[in-house]
Amino acid sequence: MGKQDILDELKQAMVTCKADVIMAATKKAVDEGISGIEIIDGLADGMTEVGDQFERGKVFLPHVMMAANGMQAAVDTLDMGESGTAVKKIIINATVEGDVHDIGKSIVSTMLQSAGFEVHDLGRDVPVGKIIEAIKEYNADMVGLSALMTTTLNGQKDVIELLKANGMRDNIKVMVGGAPATTAWAEKIGADCYAENATEAVDEAKRLLL
Repeated sequence: MGKQDILDELKQAMVTCKADVIMAATKKAVDEGISGIEIIDGLADGMTEVGDQFERGKVFLPHVMMAANGMQAAVDTLDMGESGTAVKKIIINATVEGDVHDIGKSIVSTMLQSAGFEVHDLGRDVPVGKIIEAIKEYNADMVGLSALMTTTLNGQKDVIELLKANGMRDNIKVMVGGAPATTAWAEKIGADCYAENATEAVDEAKRLLL
C-alpha cells in the first residue's frame, strides 16, 4: 500500500467520526513510517470534509465534535520529534465576533499544537475585548483571527486597531484567515500574515515566531 493510500485511509477514518477508527488508521500510518506532520495533514483533510458535510446538513454537530475529539486524541499519540519547538511560543486563536464558524479554526489550532506551539483557542463569536484580554493574560506571541463571512471580516481589523490603541501591536504577530480574507486584505489592515489553510498557518507561525 502506497503512502497516498494510507493518507486516504486517514481521511476516510475522520469522515466516520469514530475515535476508534481514527486511532486505528493513525497507528497504521505510524507503523508504515508516515511522518507525524503528514499524518496530521491526512487527518486535517478528513476534518475539512466533515466540516463540509456539516455545512451541507449531511452530518450534525455531535458528529463534528466526535471527529474533532478523535483527531486530537490521535495527534496526542504522535511523536512530532524535531517538528516541535524547544521553547513554546504562545498563540491565541479566535473566530471574530458575529461569526459562528469554528471548524477551520479548530483544525488550525490542532495543527499548531502538534507543531509544538502553546495554543489557546477562544472559540467562535469572540468579542474584541475578550481577545485583547486573552493576549494580555497569556502574554501571547501571536493571535490568529478567523472570519468566514464578509460581514464579519472587519472584526479582524478591529482587533488590530485595539492592539494599537493599547500599545500592544509591536509585541504580537497577527495572522488572519477565512474564506473572504486574502493577502491583500491582510496587508490593508496591517496584519503580519495571511494563511489560506492549516498547513500555511503552521508555516507562517514558524516563519514569524521561530
